[in-house]
Amino acid sequence: MKSLFGLQVTDNEAFEELLSRVVNMMNREAGEFPDMYGNLLGSKLEDKVVEVLNRCAVGTCFEGQIVKYSGQRFPDIVISDYYGVEVKTTKANHWKSTGSSVAEGTRVEGVERVYLLFGKMCEPIRFICKPYEACLSEVVVTHSPRYLVDMNLGEGETIFDKLGVSYDELRGQANPIRTVLDYYRSRLKEGEELWWLDNDHSGTSNLVVRMWSALSLEEKQAYQMKGFAFFPELLSNHSDKFNRMAVWLATGEGVVCPNLRDVFSAGGKDCIEQDGVIYPGVSKVIGKLYRGLPSVKQHVLSADRSLLAEFWGCPLREGDEWRAWCQLAIKNLETINTTGLPLEKLIR
Repeated sequence: MKSLFGLQVTDNEAFEELLSRVVNMMNREAGEFPDMYGNLLGSKLEDKVVEVLNRCAVGTCFEGQIVKYSGQRFPDIVISDYYGVEVKTTKANHWKSTGSSVAEGTRVEGVERVYLLFGKMCEPIRFICKPYEACLSEVVVTHSPRYLVDMNLGEGETIFDKLGVSYDELRGQANPIRTVLDYYRSRLKEGEELWWLDNDHSGTSNLVVRMWSALSLEEKQAYQMKGFAFFPELLSNHSDKFNRMAVWLATGEGVVCPNLRDVFSAGGKDCIEQDGVIYPGVSKVIGKLYRGLPSVKQHVLSADRSLLAEFWGCPLREGDEWRAWCQLAIKNLETINTTGLPLEKLIR
């Protein structure tokens, strides 16, 4: 039994009470100082968590027991050589991220209970903290299988519920990755194979590879709009304009599309109406873009700015994403616009 401000509670209850105080304090401060908190990314946020932990731990059994680990170690913060706090963030308006490696080869020795403190770093900035294993929904692949974090999981929805083993049981196995692969292999449908990247790769992919023809209509439409958002060259007449999206679909999304050209241009010409004027004979790709522009804008505005900068090959200032995309889109569309369609009115 441990004492937390005079209360006799178990070790775990005491630590969870400490984390509750930390999250409440950080949420309160984030509401009061959103600009300051909005700049706390990466190691800066870890430092802030350590600072607040130390403040909240004064007078408790955890005072003076908080250590931040430098480098690629799991978890980021260790308390009393037994508890751990892993810090994750997203700048998008959701509660999902990529977690740590399934193999946990960098786990700090002696740490037995890990909690995930997750920061949604867009207004309103908010923090949630839960037991690590309660937030892991699936396994995705970079250079090795990693957990997918979802802070909104309900009871019975974790990857461990699907595997039929607990988090502690899986991490204690000699080859936990084999258990994960066996699970996904057992769920393969006809025409699917497991996807594995054994080289260093910055993206993530589903473990299951699917053919484009196996996707639902909604999935196909969503990928078309993401394609326009991430790869503006799709709007041009360049001979290699489909290459980058094809690679991204395969390595990032686990989708193989052998006829990507047909996805965007099949059916020949299109006809659209802009400001009461009918434009017949426009390129099929312009018609698809015109009808899907709201969705394209949503993908651009919700994507991580550093990811867009990588896709587009140019630096981006915060708040400048949509204007930059419009400029790229118009530049590419000029190579296929043969009908006099006013592009500046279409793309805005």
